[in-house]
Amino acid sequence: MTTVLVTAVALIDPDGRVLLAQRPPGKSMAGLWEFPGGKVEPGETPEAALIRELDEELGIQTWDSCLAPLTFASHAYESFHLLMPVFACRKWRGIVQPREGQQLAWVRANDLRNYPMPPADIPLIPALQMWL
Repeated sequence: MTTVLVTAVALIDPDGRVLLAQRPPGKSMAGLWEFPGGKVEPGETPEAALIRELDEELGIQTWDSCLAPLTFASHAYESFHLLMPVFACRKWRGIVQPREGQQLAWVRANDLRNYPMPPADIPLIPALQMWL
């Protein structure tokens, strides 16, 4: 089974809310809510991939020094195994905008379970709630 390395971030606003993005129609698991991020390209670090993805998907800039390792997900899907380091980020430049037509929601930690998520993201909720 192939291992796919993706990276994700819990963007945390000054009110302590976390950003979720809804997977757009046409993508696998469309309609489910997830933490922003994406695939790590060959030769790229998870942090560099996250910085690139945040710029592409949300139009914001951040830096390695603002990405704090939080936890990781390891989940076997039917056709691949997902390995996903997850970072927390409280500092970025720019205004979060949905650049790929996705819906966005700023969510309180206690409300994260109200949003249907991919199986790999669900175990991240308790870690995030403890951290916040």
